[in-house]
Amino acid sequence: MGDDIFSNRLLVVDDDPGIGRLIKRVAEGSGFDVVVREDPRVLGKTARSWHPAIIIMDLQMPGVDGIELLRDLAADRSSAQVILTSGVDGKVLESALQLGRERGLSMAGMLEKPIRLETLRELLGTVKPIAQSLLATDLAEAIAADQLFLEYQPKLDCRLGRISGVEALVRWRHPSLGIVRPDQFIALAEETDLIHRLTDWVVASAARQAAAWRHENLALGIAVNISAKDLENLDLPERLHRHCEQVAVDPALMTLELTESNAMREPVQMRDVLTRLRLKGFELSIDDFGTGYSSLVQLQRMPFSEIKIDRSFVAQMMDNTGCRVIVEIIIDLARKLGLTSVAEGVEGEAALESLTAMGCDIAQGYYLSRPLAADGLSEFVRKYHRIRAKSAA
Repeated sequence: MGDDIFSNRLLVVDDDPGIGRLIKRVAEGSGFDVVVREDPRVLGKTARSWHPAIIIMDLQMPGVDGIELLRDLAADRSSAQVILTSGVDGKVLESALQLGRERGLSMAGMLEKPIRLETLRELLGTVKPIAQSLLATDLAEAIAADQLFLEYQPKLDCRLGRISGVEALVRWRHPSLGIVRPDQFIALAEETDLIHRLTDWVVASAARQAAAWRHENLALGIAVNISAKDLENLDLPERLHRHCEQVAVDPALMTLELTESNAMREPVQMRDVLTRLRLKGFELSIDDFGTGYSSLVQLQRMPFSEIKIDRSFVAQMMDNTGCRVIVEIIIDLARKLGLTSVAEGVEGEAALESLTAMGCDIAQGYYLSRPLAADGLSEFVRKYHRIRAKSAA
């Protein structure tokens, strides 16, 4: 793919020439190098020879459907980010997106037809990929060279109307690339076994920040994402506990989030590590719940304290009856199992009010705030509580 820092090759596969021309025009205006193919049967050959970083393809085409194409891309171990387009029912499109992820593909999103230009531009703005070879060279150095930093997204206690915690989100300030998104280096960290060092850095940094907030009289819990790869090390509970001990932070303030698909594998070692993390005082959360088709028996057996409802259900629940029902069921399930329910992806007042009425415990999303630097988070929390106090007076 040459020596370019960014790979901007975008392949469009759509049997509608008008759609192909539209995407090509918009993408080229955003700096992408675009190739359009109307025959879906040439996708595999084109992808292997041209190495696109992004593939935008229709889900419903004559001769070969998009599900077959996803299967072929997975068989070729394609590293391209895939965007699906279609005019079919949204549930079918969501199902295809999830299927691609389960086959190991990098599914970057979906575009419902008719395609809205602004939606297309926004999506293209989020998928500019970075050469993995460059990141592999730099990531280890970045962990040691203070190029990583954390931002914090507030979490609202729905019952009390107060900010009770945050989710810590890692960022990479690359010296030549600027800000690199987590989805562009977390998988790389897992592949190169740097994930253990990265997790240690994130937990240690979050614990120090919790201690700093405590000195400001801000008692905020912090949620941190961990990888299934982290659970391969039996010494994980001791390592993470040590980070909290070093700054005198109660591990109960730290919630470790594990995605549902990884949380429900249930090997003996995973159960061993998760149970010892609870014994050390950490809280454990199942992230993206509702997308991994987990067994309720497994959910009951694993020592989790929190269920985090996937944002795709929360974002659509005001307009989609099915999504709303799923959210209600998960909240009810969490309550009956004695678990905390957390809804992410809250983007409007109506959604927050609805979640509160359903009995959801915690909410987070852009309606409350985007992720903030630590200083900005402190200011946001104090301002939010002042406004709430005045409105209640």
